[in-house]
Amino acid sequence: MSAPAFTLNDMHTDKVHDLEDYKGKALMITFWSSSSPDSQRDLANKEKLYRAMQTDKFDMLMINVTGLEHKEQAAETYYKENDFTFPVAKDDGTKIYDKYQCMSVPTTYLLDKDHEIVSRFNDKASFPQMLTTIGEVIAD
Repeated sequence: MSAPAFTLNDMHTDKVHDLEDYKGKALMITFWSSSSPDSQRDLANKEKLYRAMQTDKFDMLMINVTGLEHKEQAAETYYKENDFTFPVAKDDGTKIYDKYQCMSVPTTYLLDKDHEIVSRFNDKASFPQMLTTIGEVIAD
């Protein structure tokens, strides 16, 4: 199944994140909210992965689901307090979250280089399981 297209603003800069910009690379997309303890645990692992996986075959994008935040600046504050470095786009409420048929946060999708959805991981997915799947996708 092809991943639904999106064009979203970056949380911190004037950059625009368009799914087409990542064509030719495997892409991990994680939908999250700073108010979710499961998202908080997941983002700490995603930061480690982001720092370790600097390659031209793979990229990551975290999408903050603004419609699930309790306060307007909560996600930005949380990001800065934790010294995260991964790129973050801001969903328009729950628009893209809904397009991807997410039911909870965090929800992570792994797309291949042609942006076909390879895997979907929820908050119960193991980090080693994600790493194995990433390895298989970027090896192709």
